[in-house]
Amino acid sequence: MESRLPTRSKTPKIGARNTRQRSAVVEVLKDLDRFASAQAIHRELMARGQKVGLTTVYRTLQTLTDIGAVDVLSSNGETVYRHCLTEHHHHHLVCTKCGRSEEIDGGPVEQWAKETAAQHGYQLGGHDAEVFGICPLCASNDQINNQNANHNSNAAE
Repeated sequence: MESRLPTRSKTPKIGARNTRQRSAVVEVLKDLDRFASAQAIHRELMARGQKVGLTTVYRTLQTLTDIGAVDVLSSNGETVYRHCLTEHHHHHLVCTKCGRSEEIDGGPVEQWAKETAAQHGYQLGGHDAEVFGICPLCASNDQINNQNANHNSNAAE
C-alpha cells in the first residue's frame, strides 16, 4: 500500500523577512532532490552567480529550520538540509550513495514509537527515524559497473 504525502504549495515558507539572499537559498533548496550541507548550498549559490556569504547561508538555514521550511539530518557528523515538502510530521528515505531523498509517511513508525514508549512506561516526547539505503538509480549504476568489471576481467583472461 503506497501512501502519498500531500505536497506543500509551490511557494515555500521563507519567513517574515524575504531578502534576496534568503530567496536565493530557498531556490537552491527547492532545486535539489537531496539533502545538502551549508557548504554545498553555498557552492551552488556561487556557481549560480549569487553573492551570498557562507555565514548568511548558515543563518538563513537556521531561520528556515526554525519556521519548519527545511528538514534537517545529521549525516556523517555533518548537518544537512532539504526543502520540506509537507506540513506534517514525516520521515525520509535517503540514498547513502548520492544523497537523494524522499519524504515518506511514517504511520507504522509513529505507532511503534508510541507502543515502545508505553511498554517502558515513558511518555513519548518525540522521535527521529530516517531510512537509509541505495536509490534505484545508484543501484542500477552499481549493477552496470559490476557487469562491466566482470566483462573486463573475463576479457583479460
